[in-house]
Amino acid sequence: MIKRTDYTADSIQSLEGIEHIRMRPSMYIGDIGTRGLHHLVYELIDNSVDESLAGFCNKIWVTIHQNGFITVLDNGRGIPIDIHKKEGKSALEVVMTKIGAGGKFDKNSYKVSGGLHGVGISCVNALSTNLIATVYRHGKIYQQEYFKGNPTGQVKCIGETKMQGTKIHYIADRSIFTTSVTYNYDYISNRLQELAFLNKGLHLFLKDERKVQDNKQQNSKYFFSKNGLKEYLTLLEKDKISLNKNIIIIEEKKDNSIIEIAMQYNNSFKERIFSYVNNINTYEGGTHITGFRRALTRTLKKFLDSTITKEKDQFEWVGEDFREGLTAIISIRVVEPQFEGQTKTKLSNHEIGGIVDKIVGEKLNNFLEENPNDRKRIIEKILLSAKSRQAAKKAREFIQNKIPIQQTCILPGKLADCTFNDPDNSEIYLVEGDSAGGTAKQGRDRNFQAILPLRGKIINVEKSSAYKIFENEEIKNIFISLGVTMITEDNKNILNIQKLRYKKIIIMTDADIDGSHISTLILTLFFRYMKPLIEKGYIYIATPPLYLIRKGKYIKYAWSEQERVNIINNLGGSKRVNINIQRYKGLGEMNAEQLWQTTMNPEKRTLRKVCINNILEANKIFSILMGESVPPRRHFIEHNAKFAKINI
Repeated sequence: MIKRTDYTADSIQSLEGIEHIRMRPSMYIGDIGTRGLHHLVYELIDNSVDESLAGFCNKIWVTIHQNGFITVLDNGRGIPIDIHKKEGKSALEVVMTKIGAGGKFDKNSYKVSGGLHGVGISCVNALSTNLIATVYRHGKIYQQEYFKGNPTGQVKCIGETKMQGTKIHYIADRSIFTTSVTYNYDYISNRLQELAFLNKGLHLFLKDERKVQDNKQQNSKYFFSKNGLKEYLTLLEKDKISLNKNIIIIEEKKDNSIIEIAMQYNNSFKERIFSYVNNINTYEGGTHITGFRRALTRTLKKFLDSTITKEKDQFEWVGEDFREGLTAIISIRVVEPQFEGQTKTKLSNHEIGGIVDKIVGEKLNNFLEENPNDRKRIIEKILLSAKSRQAAKKAREFIQNKIPIQQTCILPGKLADCTFNDPDNSEIYLVEGDSAGGTAKQGRDRNFQAILPLRGKIINVEKSSAYKIFENEEIKNIFISLGVTMITEDNKNILNIQKLRYKKIIIMTDADIDGSHISTLILTLFFRYMKPLIEKGYIYIATPPLYLIRKGKYIKYAWSEQERVNIINNLGGSKRVNINIQRYKGLGEMNAEQLWQTTMNPEKRTLRKVCINNILEANKIFSILMGESVPPRRHFIEHNAKFAKINI
């Protein structure tokens, strides 16, 4: 008998406002992990910065409390508390509980704003267990409390004050952020540092009241910038060899849009563009970046054509030639920006591209005319880049779909492929060395596990030219084995992952210093040339054990020194009678069965997923650790050596 279920109007759920945010938080903040948790803090900070952009705030205080609460306080106008005519309740409550409510939609209240969707502060409220909003306005102190996004009472006047501004005090809901509600001091500090550079004259204060393990002291920082983007660029370029000694500064206002750009060329092989729209980091770019690149290419090509006579006919210039070694910070202020998604990572206003194109073209042309020495060095850099690209063209074409990737005959001979053809259920191990690769091939489940042994260390792509990178045999093998290709769009190389053959890519190296270095070299390759694989969560790091401990028939593995000590204590402690301890110096010391049981068996293994929580910080760390400059690396080592685990 078929059981029927009535499907009526009562079956349709209509979730509005707070309920929908709590049901689908990732739609509003990206995810419910570390990034989403910090996104809540950034939303509040951005609201306060919007008050600064409107000319009513010059100080913002952020506090991380011991009990898990966060406080963001500014000296702006304070959220209005009078009765909203349409809603019949306090404007404060409307802003805190209604999606699409906020002063950002009123052009008279905010000319320029980062939080234009009207869901920022209501998101914070909805995803908090408790939130207290305090408003200092017109000599009075007003306060309202909320529980999981809903008010627990009316707005109350609790006293008098000479202060002006808004204070939000909240704790994230642990039932939503189940992975972690621990705030990273550096993430928030880096964001405030950015905002200081992007907003000349704004004072920002950060205090961490949690106890620091080493000195039991509070962390406090103060951020302020007098010269804005010029200071920011100087900081980014402090350890690099600059080609144009004079930083190119562009500042212009057109059609209610304000364009600020600082740019400089160095002797590296990488392009670094940091873009912001109304203080929001648009790391996916958008029309403003398209306009910038278009103007850069057009203007520099004009000078190349007029300067170089002998060699210009030998080259067909492409956009990347003009951007190699360029570091640029682009900050624009737009009255009505249109972003793709609430997380605002890509600008889509078409008119902005034309505005940026025109302004950059004019200002850059003037700079090159007035600074012939800088112009000469930049042109020489572009010519060198074009020569390297031509030399690398043959090697690059090998990775650019010249041969159908489906033909198994072109797969590297060292690759031991799996039998499954479904990328969702297939995984590949990038293994250090032929010896460990052989063991992994014997121990794997050949149905869904592929093995690609890597010979020695791949080249460091952070300080190598495109010619060397795409000519490298190991790197070509990785590209071809994964089934990814490089395609060109808008004169820029983009990774094509439509034919990706595995959606779990596992780096498996020895548990020693050399293994860590090889793992870092591979991660640098993925970050610089295959970043979409990291962003989609396809990259993992295997964790082989450090020790094998035996006592008779008892066998136990240990993945840390403390785990080894605990196992030995459980087996008799200091007596250690008949206890045999083997330290694995490499994967090759394990037999196939041991490698399967400890590192490759999906039911028992531990994989560390590689994520990018802060793309700017990740970019900075890769530049420090893998780049040409030694001083910043030495400084990093000196300040972080105490955290290193050294096996003697």
